[in-house]
Amino acid sequence: MVCTGAKSEQQSKLAARKYARIIQKLSFPAKFKDFKIQNIVASCDVKFPIRLEGLAYSHGAFSSYEPELFPGLIYRMKQPKIVLLIFVSGKIVITGAKVRDDTYKAFELIYPVLTEFRKVQQWYEYSFFLLSC
Repeated sequence: MVCTGAKSEQQSKLAARKYARIIQKLSFPAKFKDFKIQNIVASCDVKFPIRLEGLAYSHGAFSSYEPELFPGLIYRMKQPKIVLLIFVSGKIVITGAKVRDDTYKAFELIYPVLTEFRKVQQWYEYSFFLLSC
């Protein structure tokens, strides 16, 4: 059985237990055993835009960026073994962790890299926007 959508490891385990109990009540020989977390998905927002082209060029060994196919940069971190989807908006999706601490560690490692590729708004872009309103 695969359980998705839980907000915590505990909720995931509880949902799986409840589902096994429902199956048992339907007279099937179900047993709750060998529960393990296979994938944790987390998301966050760094609250600043990111220059994905520069990040992809500088971190080419870890990055895949094909904006015609997918709008985010795919960053495959080696240690911890985590995949990050990084969007120009500053939104990040962290996936592939088996333990929660790996998501925190991945974010701590990627954040300084993201600040290095922070997109700086040009004054003339801002003034053009105001004039065009």
